[in-house]
Amino acid sequence: MPKMRTHRATAKRFRLTKTGKVVRPHAQKSHLLGHKSPRRKRQYSKLLSLTTVDARRIRRVAPYL
Repeated sequence: MPKMRTHRATAKRFRLTKTGKVVRPHAQKSHLLGHKSPRRKRQYSKLLSLTTVDARRIRRVAPYL
């Protein structure tokens, strides 16, 4: 049986923490930042952990993440 391939677009968007959680960056931080408050922009820099259902889907398409 051939090796499974990692979905490259998924691998670029998600990471695993040391405990095995799947995390992703916030959306909304790339443009139209002039009217957003500094606090809001700072919050966008933090990583979000995925729900267990979504994390399962990510692991299926990127098993070697």
